[in-house]
Amino acid sequence: MNAQMSWPGQTLELFALAEEAMQQIPPAFPLDATVAVNPWLGQAGEDRSLAAARLARLGGGRMFLPREAVAAMIETGDIAAKDIAAAATAQGLAPQDLRRAATFDAPAPAVLATLADLAQRADGIDWPALVEERIGLWAAGQFDRGQAFWPAPVSGAWAAWRGFASRDLTPEIAGLPGFAARVAAMPADPRAAFAQSCAALGLTTEAAPLYFHRLLVTLSGWAQYARHLGWTAERDGGRDSTLFELLTIRLTWEVALLETGKAPAQAWERARAECALPVEIDRETALDAALQDAHDRSAERRLSAQLAQKAGTDADTPPAIQAAFCIDVRSERLRRALEASDPLIRTIGFAGFFGLPIGHRGHASDIVEARAPVLLSPGIETRAAGEPGRDAEERVRLRTSRAWGRFKRAAVSAFAFVEAAGPLYVGKLLRDGLGLKTPSRSDPAPMLDLPPGERIAAAEAVLRAMSLTEGFAPLVLVCGHGATVTNAPHASALQCGACGGHAGDVNARLLAGLLNEPDVRAGLRAKGIAIPEGTRFLAGLHDTVSDTVRLFDETLPESHRAEAERLRTALSKAGLMSRTERAQSLPRGSEAALAHRGQDWSEVRPEWGLAGCRGFVAAPRARTAGRDLGGAVFLHDYDWHRDEDAATLELILSAPVVVASWIALQYHGSAVAPETFGAGNKLLHNVVGGIGVLEGNGGPLRVGLPWQSVHDGEAPRHVPSRLVVAVEAPEEMISRVLDRRPEVRALFDNGWLTLLALDSAGAGLRRYEDGAWAARPVGEAAFRAAA
Repeated sequence: MNAQMSWPGQTLELFALAEEAMQQIPPAFPLDATVAVNPWLGQAGEDRSLAAARLARLGGGRMFLPREAVAAMIETGDIAAKDIAAAATAQGLAPQDLRRAATFDAPAPAVLATLADLAQRADGIDWPALVEERIGLWAAGQFDRGQAFWPAPVSGAWAAWRGFASRDLTPEIAGLPGFAARVAAMPADPRAAFAQSCAALGLTTEAAPLYFHRLLVTLSGWAQYARHLGWTAERDGGRDSTLFELLTIRLTWEVALLETGKAPAQAWERARAECALPVEIDRETALDAALQDAHDRSAERRLSAQLAQKAGTDADTPPAIQAAFCIDVRSERLRRALEASDPLIRTIGFAGFFGLPIGHRGHASDIVEARAPVLLSPGIETRAAGEPGRDAEERVRLRTSRAWGRFKRAAVSAFAFVEAAGPLYVGKLLRDGLGLKTPSRSDPAPMLDLPPGERIAAAEAVLRAMSLTEGFAPLVLVCGHGATVTNAPHASALQCGACGGHAGDVNARLLAGLLNEPDVRAGLRAKGIAIPEGTRFLAGLHDTVSDTVRLFDETLPESHRAEAERLRTALSKAGLMSRTERAQSLPRGSEAALAHRGQDWSEVRPEWGLAGCRGFVAAPRARTAGRDLGGAVFLHDYDWHRDEDAATLELILSAPVVVASWIALQYHGSAVAPETFGAGNKLLHNVVGGIGVLEGNGGPLRVGLPWQSVHDGEAPRHVPSRLVVAVEAPEEMISRVLDRRPEVRALFDNGWLTLLALDSAGAGLRRYEDGAWAARPVGEAAFRAAA
């Protein structure tokens, strides 16, 4: 590109408006490291109702529960009169307006028309589908991540598409004359092509924001994947122009449809004028928002009643074993069952990457896996410890396996391979078809390449963030989690989100090893954290499908074998209890079947993942111990008395809470707008380039969660409600953190999350609303009555 090129002022404004429109698109991560993303991430800075009105105009999917679902909850009493009254007041409506609206379907919103839409209305040809199909066909090859046998040449998106489209005759066959020649004549610089297209369309700075956003919405999952490239580059201090170039490609199609007369010029003038109108919250959107708010408040009321109860355990008794689990809601059941199995085992909740944002290389692998929340750039390099001779041997084995796999699937050899070698696979087919367990391979222990000072600093930061600076038990389990599944393109969505869509075993093993090092312990003592000499840290991995826990106890000394056996026995009992509880909610579920469900290659619901998540609690475990939270609440240990300057609280609100909100809102979007934010039916999936899936053999790239992840075939398994964040800390302390983090405050101020302050004395809870705390707390008795 010519970096010295100059542009007129209006073009520079259009560049800036395009950038703003791109910021409105949520990122979508590839299948090998799928992490939950808030589908309304680009709208988080504005009021939820306004965002819903904006997306309705853009064809960006619904945001709120269907009215018939809310009506059913009102009928059963799940939504109480007080919930309706509070929600109506917040939206400036009358309660009777909400009750009446719940019984009628809202009219379909009018969506802004693109030139492809106008052309379809004029001649009956489905131009939007053709544009989507041709861009999708090119994008599948351009962005392929190793699935294709003949990868596309490495080049920018605009240059690659020009090469493709200038030789593609399909648009001309469909009735768009001279399209290939038109593309070939366009500037090689995407910025110049963008400016030229905007001029041809007569775009004004008033109409451009919504029009650009509308075009990006029509690119569905491809726009979101490209946004992920830009979002990751921005996080790491760089820049990626792929999404801008995709927008330019889409503009090129629009210009072609206008200049060939396929889209009437007068209709385009009217559509362009509509794009310039401001977004306003209409009455129907306000009603939908209020009905959703009524449901949100009912869910908040029930959770608040549970949190307002007295603590259920004696926290003063010294624990025999401590077990730190990920805050993932799936850990809540196992933690509760583990504590019930052995009263002297205390559990701790902490983000599952255990404070170590690592880029990890597995054994005999050159691939760096980002095992950290996507909000963080992995700043620590780790690798699996090699063994003399085994590393080279394993590399040969893996490369041979890959070569054999490519050979048997290649176009020139696939049929011959089946004829000659197919019978040799009978045993494997029987084993896989019957779901028989195969021996698992495990990497050697990971190695942390950090100098001594940084090792001590990392250990101190983790322990302080866990509020674990004293009272260490003789044995401390650091337990990550993962999901054993087969034949599942979205398998990484069931892994640890805090570990970047990977299992948490590597991070757990690293932290346990770090805290066992004598030099690290000596350094921690100098910083006021004295780990007793008789305390040992042990790593584990919780399989969330089978609720079994593997302990990495190869180096555990004999002095702690008795405690390890006690822990193993308690984990076995807890797994049985958790499976029995979970089996009731899964189709064809039974306690015995759950232990093997992940091996079944025909199972579309190996587990429910994080479906049903509804709350996040940052408080000492005593606040929630002994309470059945239904595997629906993120539990993060936090003691505000040990938090100088609210530094740990700031970390919790700006990282784990944000990640939890992304998870809750992804499930929300996949449940209420599956056609926009869901991946469709698993039975029809075809994987595209390792990036995402198509539903069938065509259509848009689908991102988000499959329908089977949020619905059991008869009823929804995730009924979206606003995530309730409850923090045990003084209100002024929480407010100070929100002042330091305006982007987090916006999530609460704009209605995306609910914030409660828990009173450590048990007097009640206060709700944060409209930038202030409620005038008076609601006591325990009142909550029980309301529930």
